[in-house]
Amino acid sequence: MTEYPFISVIVPVYNEEKYLDNLIRNFLSQDYPKDQMEWIFIDGASTDNTLNLLHKYKSEISCIEIIENPNRYVSYALNMAIGKARGEYIIRMDAHSIYPTNYWSTLIRKSKEYGADNVGGVWVTKPGDDSILASAIVYATSHPVGIGNARYRLGSEHDILVDTVPYGCFPASLFRRIGLFDEDLIRNQDDEFNGRIVKQGGKIYLIPELKIQYFARPNWKLLSRMFYQYGLFKPLVNMKLGSPATARQMAPPLFVLVTCLLLCMALFSHSGRVMFCIYGLIYGIATMLASIHAVKQARFETMIYTWLTFPVIHFSYGIGYIFGIIRFMLFRAHQRGKITMHSSR
Repeated sequence: MTEYPFISVIVPVYNEEKYLDNLIRNFLSQDYPKDQMEWIFIDGASTDNTLNLLHKYKSEISCIEIIENPNRYVSYALNMAIGKARGEYIIRMDAHSIYPTNYWSTLIRKSKEYGADNVGGVWVTKPGDDSILASAIVYATSHPVGIGNARYRLGSEHDILVDTVPYGCFPASLFRRIGLFDEDLIRNQDDEFNGRIVKQGGKIYLIPELKIQYFARPNWKLLSRMFYQYGLFKPLVNMKLGSPATARQMAPPLFVLVTCLLLCMALFSHSGRVMFCIYGLIYGIATMLASIHAVKQARFETMIYTWLTFPVIHFSYGIGYIFGIIRFMLFRAHQRGKITMHSSR
């Protein structure tokens, strides 16, 4: 194995025209030898100028390859790219992020050092735009009350074994050993794939020196949709891996169910109304304290928006999870043909 093995960088894209310039500049700034790489972009039937921009870049940069993905979804895109990839290592990336200039070289070095099946960096979440709400979403999605104990969001002081990392760097031989990404999963395909690695005795390492700037969803509508989809597909991931849901995964659906139960009780009895008010007060105070802790010295308006963002996350994920149980465990939707949802992201 050479010090700089040939790598395949694979990037699923869909309507990314406003991110592509920065992404290409970021790729060009990497310290990895330019003759030891290929960049494979997989376009999921973009409706903006993404595909035209990619062809423009391809005419200027020889290592770019473009694949068109009529199935649109990320799991299909990843598998198409892996099938075309020539690299000894495959590095999956996302157009909504900015990476340190030693990203590829460090991933390869650490993968060799640990004999790892997957290595990845830490997300440093950035606002999706300049609004107060976008900043509040960053605070809420970077706090344990918002996202639990996900180490790739919370960070670490040293390299550690984990159960998942963002995006990832994989030896190409891994896909021949354990298979490709599961195309039933429009969301959470990384969770299932990393779960398969761990289940088969593989090693996944988080490399905290690699800080990835990830741009969060800028408003509640997009945030809610994202967390709903995460929740929706999580039961299917658990079914495929044959593993029970963790306490962290079950907290949001239980929160939704208890809220609905107490609300129904409140409609028919005085004691129910009292219990509902006490429950709401406890939740409100807990999330308010979390908001104050998260924003620290930020503006008061930011703290209020952060406070309101927590229930958006909790309800969206929880409702998605409940519908996922109904859809995949009860009705077995994944066994009746292709699962469809709007958008490849």
